[in-house]
Amino acid sequence: MSRTHHAHGAEPSQRMLRVAELVRHSLAQMLSRGEIVDPVLETHVVTVSRVAMSPDLKLATVYVMPLGGKDGEEVVRAFERHKKFLRGEIAHHVNLKFAPEVRFRIDDSFDNVARIDALLNSERVRRDLEHPSDQEKDENGARQ
Repeated sequence: MSRTHHAHGAEPSQRMLRVAELVRHSLAQMLSRGEIVDPVLETHVVTVSRVAMSPDLKLATVYVMPLGGKDGEEVVRAFERHKKFLRGEIAHHVNLKFAPEVRFRIDDSFDNVARIDALLNSERVRRDLEHPSDQEKDENGARQ
């Protein structure tokens, strides 16, 4: 028995991934061409890092990051001001039955990578790697 919908947190379907990439590409092109007239967006270099589509393709969550990570909330508000225009342009560029609603979020995955990197380089982790716990040693005291 196959499932036609995804449970929350399940892997996205190929169609969701394909549509998300088309939406991302469409938004990135609009930004690079200067089609979104807004003083905030005109003074920032913004990356559309990824788009997540809902299973029914009616909601696109767009993750953006201004260069240097500065003024992120201000950039998101600028996108929100142009949501109706952007939805129409996406509908024009991406051939879908319904134009998806769009919402914008700051892409914090870069922050998460930096946090993980800092954790892995911390003194405590380094010490654990240099001196394995007793559980990692066999009966002869050698590392497994």
